[in-house]
Amino acid sequence: MNELWQSLLHLRADVTLTIGLVLAIAATIHILLHKREVASAVGWIGLVWFAPILGAISYLMFGVNRVRRRARQLRPQDSESAARSAWPAPDLEADLDALKRGNGRIAGRNLLPGTTVQAFQNGDQAYPAMLQAIAEAKVSIGLSSYIFQDDQWGGRFIAALAAARARGVTVRVLIDGVGGGWLRSPAYHRLRRHDVAAARFMHSSLPWRMPFINLRSHKKVLLLDGTIGFTGGMNIADDNVMAARTRHPVQDLHFRLDGPVVAQLAETFAEDWSFVTDEDLEGDIWLPPIPQRDGPLARVIDSGPDEDLEKIEFAVLQAVACARTSIAVMTPYFLPDQRLITALALAAMRGVAVELLVPQNSNHRLVDWATKANIGPLLTDGVRIWQSPPPFHHSKLMVVDHDWCLIGSCNWDIRSFRLNFELCVEVYDPDLASRLTELMQHARGPELTQADLEARSLPKALRDAAARLMLPYL
Repeated sequence: MNELWQSLLHLRADVTLTIGLVLAIAATIHILLHKREVASAVGWIGLVWFAPILGAISYLMFGVNRVRRRARQLRPQDSESAARSAWPAPDLEADLDALKRGNGRIAGRNLLPGTTVQAFQNGDQAYPAMLQAIAEAKVSIGLSSYIFQDDQWGGRFIAALAAARARGVTVRVLIDGVGGGWLRSPAYHRLRRHDVAAARFMHSSLPWRMPFINLRSHKKVLLLDGTIGFTGGMNIADDNVMAARTRHPVQDLHFRLDGPVVAQLAETFAEDWSFVTDEDLEGDIWLPPIPQRDGPLARVIDSGPDEDLEKIEFAVLQAVACARTSIAVMTPYFLPDQRLITALALAAMRGVAVELLVPQNSNHRLVDWATKANIGPLLTDGVRIWQSPPPFHHSKLMVVDHDWCLIGSCNWDIRSFRLNFELCVEVYDPDLASRLTELMQHARGPELTQADLEARSLPKALRDAAARLMLPYL
């Protein structure tokens, strides 16, 4: 009798365990496919696996939004998209004065006139121009890069910097402590062997002494004599040169800046160098007076976890809110949080033409999976999303109302907006906006549609949704 009773107890336990496992799996699948807020999804998944039966029942009772589902069923069947397409286009004058004021408050810097911007595609165009500027520098060179490889083209930069130092130019090079190679960093050591003053941003060879391993300097700045600047998204490596035909080519854009705004680039470089080395870069060799002149307005916006607000993210949100006719964005990684997704969706709802360009395949597969799970609401609300075909496009651009441009190092993800030290430049210039828009249009491949997302198999949809839960850490 006791053996029979024990067998029944074991059977009951096995049945309970099986039911709990099935409920946990079913609830997890539903959560991954239907919960948009990452924190909410993670919380519910934790509950259903910690207490499968109770958690699944709780989710069924309190976590499933039946009211919204029922409300949709009761609506008239006329198409939302058709109704939206019937809305009149906004007949408003493109006036970005509100954006100028708002970003001035955010950045804490003035807009400066007289800015000239020259765009270079890939290292094929950018590196020769940068090397020529280094060769022509007379008093100072400041270089900051996230990745600096000691390969064929990186070696040319090292040789050019060493030659500049040998002819009496003051040279300072700042390389990120992780992106530039945590353990070896050959470019850094080779620069030091040539007596070039180089430093690594927040680096220690001992992991337990590495300060804030997750907070990196992602800035790309080249400063010549305090009067000429280069910035954008391009690192220093052979992969950026299409003619080099490396295994993992990376397309990118870089920009030369001339005009008073270069003084703001110089200030940010000097602040970063002082932070890392305690050496102050002062005087006319670093911050010379730059004559005022007429021309497009520009302003540097830098951001980092040491700031009291996410300056670049707030500037982007401000631009989306002020947009009246068009928003065009190109980014290698698109994993912003819900507030920026909502801002873009709202812009599309009010009739702004919102277009997003992302790589067909980036260099991080997990990011690609998470992106597909993150963009569904945008497609539903009328945002058009294009994919750039290989080679991987690493450019970061934003154009609003065919006038306002944002260029620099910042990706559209939480890491860049809130964890990294980043630098962008806003430029009010219809000519530059036209050039950047044309570059984005040439980079377009197939359009990503809601039908493409719906055509994914259930395992792929679950994979993408699970990757999205890591959004704060990607």
